Amino acid sequence: LASARSAGKKMEFAGEELTVEELTESSFDDVDVAFFSAGGSQSRKFGPIAGKAGCLVIDNSSAFRMAPDCPLVVPEVNSNAIPDAEGSMIIANPNCSTIIMNTVVWPIHQVSECKRIIVSTYQAASGAGAQAMAELEQQAKDWVNGDPITQDIFGRQYIWNLFSHNSPIEETGYNQEEMKMVKETKKIFSAPDIAVTATCIRVPVLRAHCESINLQLTTPMTEEEAKEILAKAPGVTLVDDRENNRFPEPLDASGKDDILVGRIRRDLSQDEGYGIELFVAGDQIRKGAALNAVQIAEEVLDKYPSLLKKL
Repeated sequence: LASARSAGKKMEFAGEELTVEELTESSFDDVDVAFFSAGGSQSRKFGPIAGKAGCLVIDNSSAFRMAPDCPLVVPEVNSNAIPDAEGSMIIANPNCSTIIMNTVVWPIHQVSECKRIIVSTYQAASGAGAQAMAELEQQAKDWVNGDPITQDIFGRQYIWNLFSHNSPIEETGYNQEEMKMVKETKKIFSAPDIAVTATCIRVPVLRAHCESINLQLTTPMTEEEAKEILAKAPGVTLVDDRENNRFPEPLDASGKDDILVGRIRRDLSQDEGYGIELFVAGDQIRKGAALNAVQIAEEVLDKYPSLLKKL
């Protein structure tokens, strides 16, 4: 389903050619599950309409993430919140950077509750869409050819540069991407008192976000214990080879479902055992968006089929 402008276009899925239809208020009458990824305004308009029609909505925008009657779900963390969608029939997919961080931090939090999380992100062009990825590639060509650098998406040179995430800055000085990580983590963890602070930066990488994460724990944990926990964690792959300097990298994470985690070490600035440092890389398009939404649907089918009112 898409706008009238796209109606009639052909797309291939699972070896079958499908025709794009125009999204209307009656589009959901015979639909069990709908994945929304057309921006907040479309979600706010059509999400409740779909829900009232008995269609379960899994929404990838920020429209419903903080709504009290819409669970915000990372399946490895809080799939038990899915039944809370019974009234609204809307489940929110978290922000990409939040998903990547929470998938890795949650297994540690279950063993030793995190008192504080400090995260710095290194976010790829993919987070701003296909046009941003194309512009990064074009800027590389422009630079090699000695041509003026194309700057249509971000209004600045992206290649060979870093800059603050392109979301609006709030009165606090935090940008909206940073505040999403703060607020969403509290909701997903059901931990309103957990302290979270974030700094989000765009980097000239095509795909897969990286994050540097510092945890302050309530009970001591050795780095060996942290590695053991993360090695067994669902949706996580341990990449921590100090001898060969092999740790998570965006190129290695691109196209993969799991979040890569490494650089696991004790925070020397905190009392021994009470601080852990991590570095992660995760595909923003897969686990940071599409895969997480599909996993939510799989959880519904497996554990909460009563939400699918038309089956």
